[in-house]
Amino acid sequence: MDLKDSYIMGGISMSILVLGGAGYIGSHTVDRLVENKTEVIVVDSLVTGHRAAVSKDAKFYQGDIADQDFMRKVFAENPTIDAVIHFAAFSLVAESMKKPLKYFDNNTTGMVKLLEVMNEVGVKKIVFSSTAATYGIPETMPIKETDLQKPINPYGESKLAMEKIMHWTDLANGIKFVALRYFNVAGAKPDGSIGEDHNPETHLLPIVLQVAAGQREKLQIFGDDYNTPDGTNVRDYVHPFDLADAHILAVNYLREGNDSAAFNLGSSTGFSNMEILKAAREVTGKKIPAQIAPRRGGDPDTLIAASDKARKILGWKPQFDDIHKIIETAWKWHETHPNGYDDKK
Repeated sequence: MDLKDSYIMGGISMSILVLGGAGYIGSHTVDRLVENKTEVIVVDSLVTGHRAAVSKDAKFYQGDIADQDFMRKVFAENPTIDAVIHFAAFSLVAESMKKPLKYFDNNTTGMVKLLEVMNEVGVKKIVFSSTAATYGIPETMPIKETDLQKPINPYGESKLAMEKIMHWTDLANGIKFVALRYFNVAGAKPDGSIGEDHNPETHLLPIVLQVAAGQREKLQIFGDDYNTPDGTNVRDYVHPFDLADAHILAVNYLREGNDSAAFNLGSSTGFSNMEILKAAREVTGKKIPAQIAPRRGGDPDTLIAASDKARKILGWKPQFDDIHKIIETAWKWHETHPNGYDDKK
């Protein structure tokens, strides 16, 4: 995959600003950019991110993207920034149902504040880490970019609002954007140096591996009566390095002068909760006790995103397309970092 080593404009090497670059997907993206000899500036509030996750070769600022004076300072001190990658959104569906205003404040209002400063300083390219949760409960599978966006939770609604705000800002101010929509992210850097560390942890795979590591007693699978082959929810899973590559390719797409666009990112292959459990048992060699628990509200039977458009237009080619391979990388992280980054606040 051609991610390009650097971008030169007028003889000057341009740099990329990564917002939320201390988070799970953000830190993997920063790692990939640094690996590709790109100058990277990272902004993260560290509310959920980890300073230890950020490559030492990236320039780091701690702060909130809604703080406009702070963001003006970041842009002023780094005049070579020509593109922004935005990961700085809250992303817990269940929490968003209980605290919707927190999500609209941080996610949606934060985007407004950011775009105002980007427009001021003349940075006209942004790649946005959106979500396939903007589609809500899909009528057809796999989900395509043209399908109706009808979120069923404040998290998805806040990100759909962010997409719409970028659309109108593009029309008014010429800030071009790419929105990347995806579901489940799983895996870690293969050498185990960076990985997934949330507190509290709500994602299936890390919870499965915490049971394997003896940190949890058992796995709870919420419902086994869904309209799927084995009765448990089916989801697609994408490795953070593959997502990172998609974000970098999207920056290149905008740098080449293309119009704003949205792309789904998915493995195009669904795995049920039971299949994930079986694969994790095979990879770890652990028994991993599990029990069926009652359904959770708002969980669709199957969610799989079609990514044909990203593969065709961006040239995206996921390298981690085997669930065992994805779990192997996540297990390496869990084995080497049983307490995560050890920087709990």
